[in-house]
Amino acid sequence: MFEIGLGHYLTLGAIIFTIGIAGIFLNRKNIIVILMSIELILLAVNINLVSFSIYLNDIGGQIFTLFILAVAAAEAAIGLAIIVVYFRNAGTIRVEEINNLKG
Repeated sequence: MFEIGLGHYLTLGAIIFTIGIAGIFLNRKNIIVILMSIELILLAVNINLVSFSIYLNDIGGQIFTLFILAVAAAEAAIGLAIIVVYFRNAGTIRVEEINNLKG
């Protein structure tokens, strides 16, 4: 029978991490896609933490993952709120034009 091991989870995490990095570098114009790519990177890290936690029989990685998920949810909510406020003031959310926030 085929068994899913630690290597499979690490491969999945590496693939998701690579998709997140590619999303940031290939699409620098859409701030929403950049935020989604950051979430993918955090998800890949969480998959690795949970898989190592289960492999090593230590619950620390799973607890740390819960904290990361809470911070990621807060980051997404605050990031989207900032984007909405900026869109109301400037009329656009293009990344090239966000440098207008400087001093």
